[in-house]
Amino acid sequence: MTGTFLGMPAFPRAAAASTRDRRLRGNLRHATRTIRDKRARAVAELSDWQRLRAAGAAVKDRTLRHLDHYLEQLERAVTAAGGTVHWAADAAEANRIVTGLVLATGEREAVKVKSMVTQETGLNAALEEAGIRAYETDLAELIVQLGDDLPSHILVPAIHRNRGEIRDIFRERMGSWGRPAPEGLTDRPAELAEAARLHLREKFLRARVGISGANFMVAETGTLVVVESEGNGRMCLTLPETLISVAGIEKVVPTWRDLEIFLQLLPRSSTAERMNPYTSMWTGTTDGDGPRDFHLVLLDNGRTDALADTVGRQALRCIRCSACLNVCPVYERAGGHAYGSAYPGPIGAILTPQLRGVGSALDASLPYASSLCGACYDVCPVAINIPEVLVHLRERVAEGGEVTVRGTRTRIRPARGHAAERAAMRAAAWAFDHPRALRAGQRLAGRARRLQPRRLPGPGRAWTASRDLPRLPAEPFRDWWQRTRGDRHDQP
Repeated sequence: MTGTFLGMPAFPRAAAASTRDRRLRGNLRHATRTIRDKRARAVAELSDWQRLRAAGAAVKDRTLRHLDHYLEQLERAVTAAGGTVHWAADAAEANRIVTGLVLATGEREAVKVKSMVTQETGLNAALEEAGIRAYETDLAELIVQLGDDLPSHILVPAIHRNRGEIRDIFRERMGSWGRPAPEGLTDRPAELAEAARLHLREKFLRARVGISGANFMVAETGTLVVVESEGNGRMCLTLPETLISVAGIEKVVPTWRDLEIFLQLLPRSSTAERMNPYTSMWTGTTDGDGPRDFHLVLLDNGRTDALADTVGRQALRCIRCSACLNVCPVYERAGGHAYGSAYPGPIGAILTPQLRGVGSALDASLPYASSLCGACYDVCPVAINIPEVLVHLRERVAEGGEVTVRGTRTRIRPARGHAAERAAMRAAAWAFDHPRALRAGQRLAGRARRLQPRRLPGPGRAWTASRDLPRLPAEPFRDWWQRTRGDRHDQP
């Protein structure tokens, strides 16, 4: 059984442990820098990239404003094409629906396309409890599953593993999940890929049930779209007799013309390719071609609550490209597991607290998992202003009070230490409103400059544990101004 994100520690504790793992940091540094350099070159090929980016953001915003209309249109189109639409308010309901659909077929196995939303709901664990074994077929997801691990990246779930670790996982665990690894398997990429291909091929040919997510859903035709690089998705989407797709309600786009924008934005931002090697599209069912039964499970799971937040709703534009992870200095050092969610990195720091609420220590800590450098905003292909949302969510955590989470009123307690922070801000506001008191305080601080400590006491200890206090100048600004210009200008 693959591990679970539930019960993980708050980000500061998890990151403190992961940043000490030198192998992990080396793996992440090499992988993220390679991916982001390739992406930069791919994006530079398009002179109209910024216009494409703005168009993608505009389409997403228009869709979110009229989401109810487009979802109803999608349901009608899917139903007319021979599919069945199910609505799930939360993760538990989605898992019950999918489990029931698999059990109804009489099968006890299913092959899966890589899917972030089923990671979000914990579907694999729910299926296992019902006696159903779900096989991940994406190479990186296969590595994670065989290693009884958790994904740590949106695009490359096993980015925290190097080739030697993958070889050992294949040697030790493949046999218990099906065809064992070949004798004498080395860590050469070609050999590892061939071992995975042989292991998965028998599952593709045997499976009667396929489970997928969706990158996009076209409302006007009821068409679902999956983009991938290996071909495993194509096998899962065409060979089984029953196909069950789970998708968040925000994945809908109005028309085929709108889809064309995202099929340019996504591959360059994610894999640095001009187009994805495999773009699979399906519309309901067709006699003699593909699955005989198609089910679409539309998942809310906090998305409606996020939609009600006029600042935070832009997180629902996300097309899961992972570009923000690859440029984030915090992610590069802490890794994806520290975020305690299926959505790591900057996008996870704003999406997860909105989907799950900020009532737990983990979720309340995520908006602070950023230096606010803005690199994530610069590379986002749909122009999500992640720093703006981070600050907005920090305000929500700091203020506390009641919020609505999945239809339930929940009281948020201000994070520990925020009472002292608010008191300090009130004191600063009073001082700035009383110039004489401010001047006296500055002069007193100036006289005590020789007593400057190397580390701050009390709550400030955590801040100076990893950085030095800036050195104070030899002379206060007021004294310098009076000495150099006081005879020509009034003292400020």
